[in-house]
Amino acid sequence: MPGNPVIIFVCEHGAAKSVLAAAYFNKLASDLRLDLRAIARGTNPDEELSPQVIKGLSGDGLTPAESAPQILTQADMQSAQRVVAFCELPIEYQQQVIIERWDDIPPVSESYEQARDAIIERIPQIFNQ
Repeated sequence: MPGNPVIIFVCEHGAAKSVLAAAYFNKLASDLRLDLRAIARGTNPDEELSPQVIKGLSGDGLTPAESAPQILTQADMQSAQRVVAFCELPIEYQQQVIIERWDDIPPVSESYEQARDAIIERIPQIFNQ
């Protein structure tokens, strides 16, 4: 694949699960010295990142890659090696790349730690595919 392979994490608001997943994916990829990076996107982005995610990541020694939620674009999809979706993607995005659904991640608003732990548990599967 030309350029740096990109993994896109997508949640509806682009403010919580996708941001959390991208931050941990990038940390783990860096730790493993893999030439992969992740970005967070939303299908209907909020104006700001989730305060729970900012506080939780900060407490974990991480910072989000994005400073504000970003909308998922066709250009993002064209550059993606893989997409991990926490929500239903619009129909125009569904046949472009491999899309993996992670529907079983608890809401960050209810428990940052539970959401984080569920995401961290699933990330290694991406490295092995």
